Amino acid sequence: MTSPDSTGYAPANGLDLYYEVYGSGDPLVLLHGGLGSIEMVAPLIPKLATGRQVIAFDLQAHGRTADIDRPLRFEGMADDLAAALDHLDCGPVDVMGYSLGGGVALQLAMRLPSKVRRLVVVAFPYCKSGWYPEVRAGMSRLGRRTVEMMMGQPVQQVYMNVAPKPEDWTTLHIKLGDILTQDYDWAEGISAIQAPTLLVAGDADSMSPLHMAEFYQLLGGGQRDGGWDGSGMSSSRLAILPGATHSNIVTLPLLADIADSFFRS
Repeated sequence: MTSPDSTGYAPANGLDLYYEVYGSGDPLVLLHGGLGSIEMVAPLIPKLATGRQVIAFDLQAHGRTADIDRPLRFEGMADDLAAALDHLDCGPVDVMGYSLGGGVALQLAMRLPSKVRRLVVVAFPYCKSGWYPEVRAGMSRLGRRTVEMMMGQPVQQVYMNVAPKPEDWTTLHIKLGDILTQDYDWAEGISAIQAPTLLVAGDADSMSPLHMAEFYQLLGGGQRDGGWDGSGMSSSRLAILPGATHSNIVTLPLLADIADSFFRS
């Protein structure tokens, strides 16, 4: 894993949000998925930090960010991120989030659109029904019963190595199980997003390519022919990566290449 140029904690709504900074230039915020930490998205950093500054965060109760007495909610984590960016004196930033982090990135872009310059959402549907039925069933089982199942898995080992209170591993499962069973449909809120947005999913992801195409249409894409000169194209983009699952998509060099190209366009 690439070593950060600096690390720190940003005060944010009662918690201290851990962050790592890589490279220099225009800021890009990078957010991991559920049960993970910055290590989960580390394969993306070398490419993304070329010519820009990557600020990667550990979300509430994840990684090195200690939990506080409140539930996990996408809206709350987005507000945490906004407060942390204010503390770091960051103006508008590019934002890229994977899975749970993709939901946080979406909420930030919907709630505070002026803070987001460009947005990349990886493997996250705009509504609860976008997840495949078997995935929703698995989410409903997340909690105390899955703690033992995850023992010895890489994500659990990373947590035990970096968390300020490793005994909170069980609490994280319970809180994550709670947020993932909440119903949501953000179709109306998507219209508030001002940033050009890239949606990315795998062709064997936890949601169907059809759902992501519908998501793309909500962003104004896929409505008409782009034209010979591209004048009919939306400012947003859609990418379905071949041979990509929900688990392996962040490890694929193609994801970093596509995101890097979008942020530079």
